[in-house]
Amino acid sequence: MYTLRNCPTCDKAREALNERGIEFEERKVDESEAFWEEALNYAFTVPVILWDGGDVEVGWEGEHG
Repeated sequence: MYTLRNCPTCDKAREALNERGIEFEERKVDESEAFWEEALNYAFTVPVILWDGGDVEVGWEGEHG
């Protein structure tokens, strides 16, 4: 999941995934230019979640960061 440090929507997504017991790798785009470049392949906003099976979810429950 691509996130920003100061993103309330990213916080909601992170918390929900943790509550549901879903393991994920968090890539903070504001801490790594490489992560930023990767995230731009999918969207210009966060969070961006790459699900198993290839599905991409941009935002969380209708919200974007």
